Amino acid sequence: MPLTIEDRLAITDVISLHGHYADAGDLDRMTELFTEDVVYDVTALGGGLIGGLAALRQAALDLGDRNPLAHHVTNVVVTGGDGDRAHAVSKAVAVLPDRGCDSATYEDTLVRDGDRWLICHRTIRPRREPLTP
Repeated sequence: MPLTIEDRLAITDVISLHGHYADAGDLDRMTELFTEDVVYDVTALGGGLIGGLAALRQAALDLGDRNPLAHHVTNVVVTGGDGDRAHAVSKAVAVLPDRGCDSATYEDTLVRDGDRWLICHRTIRPRREPLTP
């Protein structure tokens, strides 16, 4: 069964809400966005794989004042799905504590959980090199 427009909107909302909850410190609300067994791949950022929602929460607490000041997500594109599973890519911009910025791409896999969508796997790929034709 193809994804509906409602599915695509719900998926976009889940991806977008991450920054709001993270920036507000609403880590307990991450259960609204991620599966309990989420795999959060920050290998390209030097952090490896974070397995599970509890470990993801602890990683954010461990970063403390090194967490970004703000997470912004844009250009969300749902790239495919079969009704109960979907894939999406989006661009992310993080405002860092020193007021600098980093750009990355989120690659997400989401699963349907009843009447909602949750991210079960996220890979963050930082953008380090400009396009050179």
